[in-house]
Amino acid sequence: RIEGRIVDVLQKDNGDIASVVLANGNKISGDLFIDCSGFYGLLIDKTLGVGFDDYGDWLPCDRAIAVQTQSTRPPRPYTRSIAHSAGWQWQIPLQHRVGNGLVFSSQHYSEDEALHRLRQNITGDERTDPRLIKFQTGQRQAHWVKNCVAIGLSASFIEPLESTSIHLIMRAIIRLMQMYPHQQTSASDIQEFNNQMRAEVEFVRDFIILHYHRNDRTRDPFWRDMANLRIPDTLRHRLDLFQETGRVFQAQGDVFGENSWTQVMLGQGLRPKRYHHIVDMMPEAELKAFLNTQRSRVEAMVKVLPSHQDFLSAYLSP
Repeated sequence: RIEGRIVDVLQKDNGDIASVVLANGNKISGDLFIDCSGFYGLLIDKTLGVGFDDYGDWLPCDRAIAVQTQSTRPPRPYTRSIAHSAGWQWQIPLQHRVGNGLVFSSQHYSEDEALHRLRQNITGDERTDPRLIKFQTGQRQAHWVKNCVAIGLSASFIEPLESTSIHLIMRAIIRLMQMYPHQQTSASDIQEFNNQMRAEVEFVRDFIILHYHRNDRTRDPFWRDMANLRIPDTLRHRLDLFQETGRVFQAQGDVFGENSWTQVMLGQGLRPKRYHHIVDMMPEAELKAFLNTQRSRVEAMVKVLPSHQDFLSAYLSP
């Protein structure tokens, strides 16, 4: 492991990266370089000039303000996502504190207004100073160019309504291991890597857009704009298929399963016009009995489970 600050990047005549130069003068050469420099994109952007496809027209939230607060109640066993007039708020209960944040559109909120709204909707003393995070939603036009592979924020970012960044990093690492070049880089491997990564990011993009697009918050300009926007053709096809036939499919590489898509579409008020006739094979009375049995089993299990706080205390006790 070599630590240091990169001050220059040297390229070969064919455009490949030859080496990086550190502030202490050391030069590190290599055959393959992985850009993990975050939004800055030192290699993929600043050196190779790979363009960025901006998803801001579909996902206009481009700021977040985060602050930690003292816990004031027993922790919930889940994260809350709370809609605001121009974005949404997260509440993540931890053992001794709560993570809070407001994701918002800078076209609709000023930073001061966003901080004010966040502070109006948190409890407990602030344990950290509020931190502003600026981001751009989208992805590189190619994740692997020449002998450089962008992974993480240098490759893509989809706002955190569904936290998929770690998953996309993991998928990129696995794909790189599967397609790792031996004697020389294969153009077909690079193309396949880029195709798969682009598709996977687009699946996440569409899933997040769905939350915003299917809304009934007509009082707020932000939400009206989201309801009326022209969505990607890939998402339009999913919604049409579900609305017309009740059918949901999980494409290869889609991190979100059929249940996830169904829950959001139904939860956002999208109802199919028809249903799959295979359900008619089970009489309605039998179906109701089956569902009632499942509900009873769940309720019986929940009654004997400890609270989240009791479970954590028992699990963490020496």
